[in-house]
Amino acid sequence: MDGTLVDTEPYWIETEFNLVAEFGGTWSMEHALNLVGNDLLVSGAYIREHGGVDLDPAEIVDRLLDGVVSRVRQQVPWQPGAVELLTALNLAGVPCGLVTMSWQRFVAPILEALPPSSFATVVTGDRVELGKPHPEPYLLAAAELGVDPADCLAIEDSNTGAKSAEAAGCTVLVVPNHVPVLEGERRVFRDSLAGLDLAGLARVFAG
Repeated sequence: MDGTLVDTEPYWIETEFNLVAEFGGTWSMEHALNLVGNDLLVSGAYIREHGGVDLDPAEIVDRLLDGVVSRVRQQVPWQPGAVELLTALNLAGVPCGLVTMSWQRFVAPILEALPPSSFATVVTGDRVELGKPHPEPYLLAAAELGVDPADCLAIEDSNTGAKSAEAAGCTVLVVPNHVPVLEGERRVFRDSLAGLDLAGLARVFAG
């Protein structure tokens, strides 16, 4: 979701800087980008260690979510072409799943801005024991869709997410956003989802 369907990374980064500053710590863009795609509790522990935020990781995550949810409710920052591609997939009857390490209360306002049937399953970070880059999130999504992961095309924007999808057996369409993504055996790269139609998506999967 983050960086692929919506570009909320600037919201997260701004909230991280504000939280660390509140506790008198120091933060950097390098630290912020290290968290892209991570399980939120892992990010919370990282912020505690590197930002000097004297809260438990779960409390840090709650504070981050408060800030980011507030921004999303003001404006959902859709990624170019993402809603159009999702709409085309829905109209064609292609089952879609949302696999994100964000928690349900952050995902909710974004889902509210989409038609109710946009995703047949939604796997959030608070639904799995092991987050990305572990394959569990994508394995769970495929199971709930009733399909083999090998028949799934994952769309990701980070190394962490791409590793998760690859390890589950999916083909991965990588659309890099805030962080560079390495080449991989089952990774196909594209600069943007803008202008990508179903035929183009089928070619990506076949390739």
